[in-house]
Amino acid sequence: MIKTENLTKVFKTKEVETTAINDLSINIEKGEFVGIMGPSGCGKSTLLNIIGMLDASTSGSYFFNGIDVSRITEQLRTSARKGKIGFVFQNFNLVEDLNVSENVELPLAYLNFSHKERKRLIEEVLDRMNIGHRAKHFPNQLSGGQQQRVAIARAVVANPMLILADEPTGNLDSKNGIEVMRLLTEYNQAGTTIVMVTHSQRDAAYSHRLIKLYDGSIVE
Repeated sequence: MIKTENLTKVFKTKEVETTAINDLSINIEKGEFVGIMGPSGCGKSTLLNIIGMLDASTSGSYFFNGIDVSRITEQLRTSARKGKIGFVFQNFNLVEDLNVSENVELPLAYLNFSHKERKRLIEEVLDRMNIGHRAKHFPNQLSGGQQQRVAIARAVVANPMLILADEPTGNLDSKNGIEVMRLLTEYNQAGTTIVMVTHSQRDAAYSHRLIKLYDGSIVE
């Protein structure tokens, strides 16, 4: 599903040139649960952004489902990821002036679902996350654990083939963190591919294998 060849990402300013990803080649198969670990600043989140097509590499190739998306325009990358990739962030990234249902509906707004179908999908995923009773609440009325469950619901509501999770338990206590990892594991067992950036050895233990980065390169 995911293949990179000699992937490099360089950030440039007038004074400094920083190599975030350095000649990196990886393969991730459909249905895997892969953890990415390494010290702060080693390129983990940059790699996740490139895999999610939120950013482009400076050089090298990135194949998603056999398509070299490193060679296409930003508009085509947006189209390529639509409905296929779900994102879970450490800081939840919920829209504060939208309620829970409206936040979860966001990925469906750009897909060809009827209003009735969108409503059904939202209700189903909120029930699965045990957050249906909070459907009309706003993010600032929720606990951190509840907000992350809403974020996961938003990530999976369109049934994507890939979930990218960036420190998904980083702002949660251990009980809520374990619950989030249980939910991600359930989706992986149902066939969804998961790539997760984490600093947590506990969370990393849920993955099938680990990729360890240092200074933008794989060290293990």
